[in-house]
Amino acid sequence: MPGLVPGIHVFLYKEGLGGRDKPGRDDGGRVSRLHFEDFQSGAIAEYGPRLVTREDIVAFAAEFDPQPMHLDEEAGRATMLGGLAASGWHTCCLMMRMAVDGFAGNSTSMGAPGVDEVKWLKLLRPGTNMTLRTTILETRTSRSRPDRGFVKMRWEACDETGEVLTTLTASMIFERRTAMA
Repeated sequence: MPGLVPGIHVFLYKEGLGGRDKPGRDDGGRVSRLHFEDFQSGAIAEYGPRLVTREDIVAFAAEFDPQPMHLDEEAGRATMLGGLAASGWHTCCLMMRMAVDGFAGNSTSMGAPGVDEVKWLKLLRPGTNMTLRTTILETRTSRSRPDRGFVKMRWEACDETGEVLTTLTASMIFERRTAMA
């Protein structure tokens, strides 16, 4: 989509992210991918920013959520939104893209069994520089498949002032490094 700023990521620590802030090198000099063991409860990471433009909002809405408040400023003013705002689904898609660009795309992620909860707290407006903050809530090895583990995360889409716009809670499945040995 035009007008998007490439994702930049910075890891912040609370107990660390398995002692790593990004994939390291394996013994063969290759970039290693994040595994289940690299995620620790309490770790916080931030990704972005990503500029969300009017054109981005309208293009997404035209394709996937063509409600008037997501397509036109005047129509948006006539609703409880009070102006043009991104679809909540657009915000979720942006969060997913930022997560893939930031960590999931260079990990052993096997997907997720679903989403526990999504809350749209504030509107995503044109011109917002959105960031994604992830917090690891808990980790556990799969009882039925010990070669993988679940990492429960809370994702928060934030504006440039740090206000939380959307929250999403889900568990991702990652391969265990010990299973690779």
